[in-house]
Amino acid sequence: MGKIRIISKVSSTDEADKINSTIKQAEGKESKLLKQAKKGIIFINSSFNNTIIQAADEKGNVIATTSSGAIGFKGTKKSTPYAASKVAEALIEKIKKNLPLDIEVRMKGIGRGRETALRTLVNIGGQVGLNIYRVLDVTPIPHNGVRPPKARRV
Repeated sequence: MGKIRIISKVSSTDEADKINSTIKQAEGKESKLLKQAKKGIIFINSSFNNTIIQAADEKGNVIATTSSGAIGFKGTKKSTPYAASKVAEALIEKIKKNLPLDIEVRMKGIGRGRETALRTLVNIGGQVGLNIYRVLDVTPIPHNGVRPPKARRV
């Protein structure tokens, strides 16, 4: 048979007050963090096969993320503009509780869903109270390309 675990009760009121004060401090910190998120960043990564959207605070710490595959689209349907709009809706639903007021949108990739996801963020975000103040395209572009092959010696 197993050991019997005995949970001891708090003997004095001082220890109980300490525990309650630490709980209140933790609750205060959590609510303080939610109040501080006045600015945020939404990353839209749209490839030929999928659309991934992430929400982060102004420092870059990710709050929520979702993709068209996580919603339930499979195969070639993941890369459609319709799937991208549903991904944007799902992300707004996830971050609705601690929604930052001012949002910067950074789009990356050349997929078909990037414009539709942005349009959905503008439309639904405007209803919720989201203010998009900057839209950036951060798609990596090669400056010089790859190294050419060696000269052929015959």
